[in-house]
Amino acid sequence: MGRTRWARFAGVLGIGAVGAGALLFGMSQGALAASFAVSGQDFKVSADSLDGKGFVQFGGVDAGAGKVHVVAVSGFKTASLNKFCQSVFVANMPIVGDVTMRITADGVGGMSADNLVVNLTDLSGDLELGAPDIGVDASKTTKGPDGLRGLPGSFGLQADSAKITGLKQTAWSTTAQTIRFKGMNLTIRQGQQECF
Repeated sequence: MGRTRWARFAGVLGIGAVGAGALLFGMSQGALAASFAVSGQDFKVSADSLDGKGFVQFGGVDAGAGKVHVVAVSGFKTASLNKFCQSVFVANMPIVGDVTMRITADGVGGMSADNLVVNLTDLSGDLELGAPDIGVDASKTTKGPDGLRGLPGSFGLQADSAKITGLKQTAWSTTAQTIRFKGMNLTIRQGQQECF
């Protein structure tokens, strides 16, 4: 009672790591639809550049782990990111302390996705929009992923294309029809080693 069985703990941790690796490999081959939502925790993404087609953005909420977060919903029919990095920082884990998990794909087009939707709270970089419609009713956007709409009467924007250079964003969840990684590398390290 009250004792940790370290062999069992290591076994469960190992099985979880193998399962996560199999899922990530499947996504990198384009075989699986992807949906990331870190329970009760945000995560960071950086890229040298993002090139997207069919872009929409409007306000919304992200509900998970019993909490609600006000977010900007950003959707792309297709997106390609160069020198992609995603990090999740977990502070004060039992036994090991602070831990950072990072997924990187360092090349040109290292990460690409179809019907990508990101619920984010912070975004910085240089933005260029092609054929933008700014101030449209968020419930009537047509350029983004099929069916992605905001609340009637709320502010929205859309564009044929969007390019963000020097992308840095903090998000609560990401979903996509398909996510692909080229030369993916997953690392788990002690300490705070986020993408930015």
